[in-house]
Amino acid sequence: MSEKIQFASKIGLVAATVGSAVGLGNIWRFPAEAQANGGAAFLLVYVACVFLLGIPVMLAEFALGRGGRSDALGAFVNLGARRPWWSVGILAIVASYLILSFYIVVAGWTFEYLWQSVTGFLYEPVGDAEVVSSGQFSARMTQFIADGWNATVNTYFMIALNIVILLFGVQKGIERLSNVLMPLLFVLLVIFCGVSLSLPGAAEGLDYFLNPDFSKITPGVALNALGQAFFSLSLGMGILVTYSSYYPRDTRLTRTAVTVSLLDLLVAVLMGVIIFPAVTSFHLEGEGLRGATLVFVTLPEVFARMPGTQVWSTLFFLFLMVAALTSTISIAEVSVAFMQHRFRLTRVKAVLGVMLPLFLLSTVCALSQGVLSDVRIGDMVIFDALDFFATNICLPVGSIFLCVYMGWFAPRGLFRNELTNGGTVTSRAYPLLLFLVRFVCPVLIAMVLFSNLV
Repeated sequence: MSEKIQFASKIGLVAATVGSAVGLGNIWRFPAEAQANGGAAFLLVYVACVFLLGIPVMLAEFALGRGGRSDALGAFVNLGARRPWWSVGILAIVASYLILSFYIVVAGWTFEYLWQSVTGFLYEPVGDAEVVSSGQFSARMTQFIADGWNATVNTYFMIALNIVILLFGVQKGIERLSNVLMPLLFVLLVIFCGVSLSLPGAAEGLDYFLNPDFSKITPGVALNALGQAFFSLSLGMGILVTYSSYYPRDTRLTRTAVTVSLLDLLVAVLMGVIIFPAVTSFHLEGEGLRGATLVFVTLPEVFARMPGTQVWSTLFFLFLMVAALTSTISIAEVSVAFMQHRFRLTRVKAVLGVMLPLFLLSTVCALSQGVLSDVRIGDMVIFDALDFFATNICLPVGSIFLCVYMGWFAPRGLFRNELTNGGTVTSRAYPLLLFLVRFVCPVLIAMVLFSNLV
């Protein structure tokens, strides 16, 4: 890769990398996992997992990417890795593209709900409903997703938006967008925290989320926290390898990894501060906080009971769309960088070569929730099957072998050299990080993989 292709500023590279990590995994998966695993007990273990698993694996990917100065596959090639190791990069690229194909459908859902919030249609009765109720929002979600063509149109909009941003390139597209959207995301988070904490009965929800009951820390909770830490930091997807290839040589990788991980963790914690006081204030504990139900059913119910319903609803789904957009762009960049380097394409041809097929593949994913719901892979619709295969199998497998490569088979001194910027920066944590990458992280990721399969 040319040295000219890199992030222009330290703030820009941190914003872009945080944007790649902050996504729906923080916004709806983290609160759901926290509720299901003891609240503060889960949070405590999750924080430990971020430091024990997340930061070491992130640094391994950073060192591979900046050392190889190429895409997820090209980094292995440039470092002289033998062909079997190339499959680790190929697996990351394939997994990220499969994830993009259905993730961008969910991004389309966020745009639809943003539009429905602006117009107020989201809060109008569905069918024979006469009052706003949780049943209405469940019906609204079912109606929208089952109408695959409406979801498809919104998906097309998000694909087109991604194309426009990606065509501007690394600095003028990805970095510039991240510099604007990430501060906006944090501002919106702080606003919602203030609103949620001002609700009556908020203290009860906050106590559940921040006051740990250590008796609830079980092996199952620890395993779920490991999985959340792995997925919330976008490990194994090739994103961190690709983005770090754009890092200037003087970037301090350890400092960057800690900063990105802490900001990603902050988003998850702030979401908990938003969700749990609101849920307890309106006595919605029985609704459950599972997956899409949280943001498309439970939270609209909260907004419906608040003054200024449309304002808060619009701001929230704007926030959700920002998180989804920064994630889809980073996921797409993995394949775009690969196409540019492997086939020596121009930026325009690479972007179009990656994004145009999504108009077909993502259509299938969108319609699999409705008119194609009878087309199944095993007992799962196409959307869910791609999700399970890519996120639950490909990502952990790829990460295990990436850790093995960086810990044992990478060029001698590569990991140390990248963490110390060629010896110009002191890295007292290097021995510990190498130990974790060699011995601890592969075992922990294997545990996540096993739990996904059983």
